[in-house]
Amino acid sequence: MKFKLFNFACFLIVSTVAQAQTVYQWKTGTSGGYTYKYVTNDPTKTRFYTLKNGLTAILSQNSKEPKIVFKMAVRAGSNTDPKTNTGLAHYLEHLLFKGTDKFGTLNYAKEKPLLDKIEALYEVYGKTTDAAKRKEIYKEIDITSGEASKYSIANEYVKMMKSIGSEETNAHTSVEETVYEENLPSNNINRFLAVQAERFRAPVFRLFHTELEAVYEEKNMGLDNDSRKVSEARLKALFPTHNYGQQTTIGTIEDLKKPSLSEIRKYYNKYYVPNNMAIIMSGDINYDELIKKIDMSFAYMVPKALALYNPAPEKPLTQIQKVDVYGPGAENVSVAYRGYAQNSHESLVLDLISSILSNGKAGLLDINLNKQQRVLRSGASYNQLKDYGVFNLSASPKTGQDLEDARKLLLAQVDLIKKGEFDESLIRATVANTKLVELGAYDNNDVRADATMTSFIQNRGGEWNKTLSATDAMAKVTKKEIVDFANRFFADNYVLVLKHKGEDKSIVKVEKPAITAVKTNENDVSPFTRLIIDEKVKPIVPEFLNYTKDLNFGKAGLADVIAVKNTENSIFRMTYRFDKGSYNYKLLPYAAQYLTFLSTDKYSAEQISKEFYNIACTYSINVGRDETTVSVSGLQENFDKAVALVEHVLANCKPNEKMLEDLKGRLLKVRENNKLNKDIIRSGLVSYAIFGADNPFNYSLSSDEIKNIKADDLISLLHNLTNYKHTVTYFGPKDLSSFSTELIKLHTLPKEFIPEAPLKKFVYTTTNTNKVYFADYDMVQAETIWVRNSGLYNPVNAAKINLFNDYFGDGGNMNSVVFQTIREAKALAYATQASYSIPDSREKEITMIAYVGAQADKLNEAVAGMNELLTTLPESDKSFNLSKGNSLNNLETGRITKDGIIYAYLADKKLGFDHDSRRDLYTGLKPLTFNDIKAFHQTNLSSKPYNYCIVASEKRINMGDLEKFGTISKLTLEQIFGY
Repeated sequence: MKFKLFNFACFLIVSTVAQAQTVYQWKTGTSGGYTYKYVTNDPTKTRFYTLKNGLTAILSQNSKEPKIVFKMAVRAGSNTDPKTNTGLAHYLEHLLFKGTDKFGTLNYAKEKPLLDKIEALYEVYGKTTDAAKRKEIYKEIDITSGEASKYSIANEYVKMMKSIGSEETNAHTSVEETVYEENLPSNNINRFLAVQAERFRAPVFRLFHTELEAVYEEKNMGLDNDSRKVSEARLKALFPTHNYGQQTTIGTIEDLKKPSLSEIRKYYNKYYVPNNMAIIMSGDINYDELIKKIDMSFAYMVPKALALYNPAPEKPLTQIQKVDVYGPGAENVSVAYRGYAQNSHESLVLDLISSILSNGKAGLLDINLNKQQRVLRSGASYNQLKDYGVFNLSASPKTGQDLEDARKLLLAQVDLIKKGEFDESLIRATVANTKLVELGAYDNNDVRADATMTSFIQNRGGEWNKTLSATDAMAKVTKKEIVDFANRFFADNYVLVLKHKGEDKSIVKVEKPAITAVKTNENDVSPFTRLIIDEKVKPIVPEFLNYTKDLNFGKAGLADVIAVKNTENSIFRMTYRFDKGSYNYKLLPYAAQYLTFLSTDKYSAEQISKEFYNIACTYSINVGRDETTVSVSGLQENFDKAVALVEHVLANCKPNEKMLEDLKGRLLKVRENNKLNKDIIRSGLVSYAIFGADNPFNYSLSSDEIKNIKADDLISLLHNLTNYKHTVTYFGPKDLSSFSTELIKLHTLPKEFIPEAPLKKFVYTTTNTNKVYFADYDMVQAETIWVRNSGLYNPVNAAKINLFNDYFGDGGNMNSVVFQTIREAKALAYATQASYSIPDSREKEITMIAYVGAQADKLNEAVAGMNELLTTLPESDKSFNLSKGNSLNNLETGRITKDGIIYAYLADKKLGFDHDSRRDLYTGLKPLTFNDIKAFHQTNLSSKPYNYCIVASEKRINMGDLEKFGTISKLTLEQIFGY
């Protein structure tokens, strides 16, 4: 009886949320001399401007931190690639970082004839079929590129972005878009717009043949990615005529081998026009000031007549199409249907159906397949593109199950939709959960910018009102409408992709051309860049946390409470934090997984999931190595119900022997699959290098121990969980006193806490000689990771480490020494980085880790290139000053808010700080010079032995070459995984 009353209460809450409709209508406004359009009740308060030359500006004000997310969006991607030059839009994206006639060059007058010659040579190269002649032409391209590089300045664009303080310099190309992205401090708008205006004025395609090699490497990475191969196969079958399926973003190997700078230039001139582009900026802005500056900066752009990709409609799919994909990874099955155009009502219904099938809690797949462990895992999704969508069902089979069985199980759940055998409350619950996500999401500048950018790409922003009203529209969809639609839509009209474990005999890698390292002239600066770098701006004053003021500390019974009040909305997030994990109790992570499938004396496992979904709340248990968390989140009005349910589940879960046996089978199958995943193998290899044979990666139960797990042991851990010492953290609208009072009523605590079991300790290896740890894997690339332990972490060195990482090779920093040398100058890799990895505790050692992912036939060169940098630190005053300024700027503009304050406090506490450690970091950075970083490099990196962790195919490399690096240990999967 309690269950029915509780369920009815939840239903009322969800129903109330779902029926709250908001009107979103287009309006026109004028301010500061500019007219704009906006949508009423828009939580992002976005303004859509169209300037005189047709350029769109989409601006959203959010002044909670002094930062701005920027996106320059172009409505052109692989869909608009010429049939004879696929991958061209993606090439162009890379080249838009190379500069113009004003920056990126020392002397454009002398550089231009050489660039013209290179362009002409590529035209001949692309049309030549004789292999010997192609080599001759490429040799001339290589020589001429070397000559041209004497006048080029690599990555000047990135240098300017670092001087401005951008924290994210990036770009991406997709089927319908190319987007250039930055995240800048709000005090640098003038300098930033000056660079962007110049960047798109007249780009120069320099340093092409080394960038071309980076794209080759990106293609080879895709050949090693089973998921990407499945996606491409699925799209090709779904879209037999549309470029969604007929042209990949990165292009074919044949087209990559015959690049044309002339065609790239034509593409730029055709599509990079103001009436096909949008500037999107979200953050700490003033609307009137910013639109005026944008208008002045980009007024030079001239609109052109434009014809975008306009394909003929695809013919309906009338039969099942089966596609087989092979690769070294685990098996899986995908059932995909072709959907409808963006913002269509049909697409909205399909999006809703995908959530009814799979929402992570109470969907039909969640309840009937995942919760019942009838497959290893399953899911459903709807991916919306402009012209069509892709509705996809996927499953990974469990032990003893073939792909056909998994397919039947997926389609059986679709049949339940067609028969109407699902609870109509799922519709209301989906709407309520979606609204909860939206409540906090639009507070984020990235979310705002991404959403409005997508709206521009799909329809120039004209249906932003439909985007905002989609959830309300979803609430109006009835069960009958879903059933009728499903019976029309789901038929034998799908693409079945079967991913098999096996050799992919279709793979043809992009061969390595002979490339001579080019000059990067990293110490030189063009006059344009000097003006940008030297321009003074009013600095932003850093704001550091004061934990005694920004946090509220209290008690709820025995448990300590740390709270931050949410003053913006009604969302709460609460966590029980236990100082114990899998290092204390090997069985604990298995107990947490087991709980997912358990019932109590009142509720079945399925009912528990439905209850949380019905009240738009989430709970999870995460077991780390030395910490375990139980987290609950949702609307504060449902706090009591959510917490009471969590407490009930933990205290009253009952053993289920069948579920335990199924779980054991799943665990063993996951272990098998992990041995097929090169990324997981690589992680295990690195852990082996850091700790030796006894390491955190393989510290788990043996397969025999898993088979012998007892239900009572797992249940005991769960029932006693809250009897161990823990701290409660809370972010929500209640004040500390009210929250603590409420929590005491709900959270049962013992008279005294049970002491934890001892923490498992691991011994760090000492690297006295070079060693090679090798794992054989069927792949095109060869991945090399350098590993060296460097002793216990001392926070006194925090500033040096921070600055060294930024200068030397931190991930994503395109101005770093490693990126400039390995990728820009030598074209040895697409992905490369290196950094001193800071641990989360003073009790742990710091580790130097470097990475290069290169073609197998470049392995020797890649290793030599990184070793050279580890031995001798290249000196560039300009780059160093930019790195230092960037590090200081990140601290000046960084703002930690909401429950981020709690996370910062706990992280600092673990490192031994009783205050915001960023304050020390900021003070420590200011006096540092290059000599300090150089001395740090000399002491900790130079001429040191390293452990080389290499994952590659023995068939593609010479094992004898590895002996030059150090003593080889070829590890078996059993040694790496421990089972």
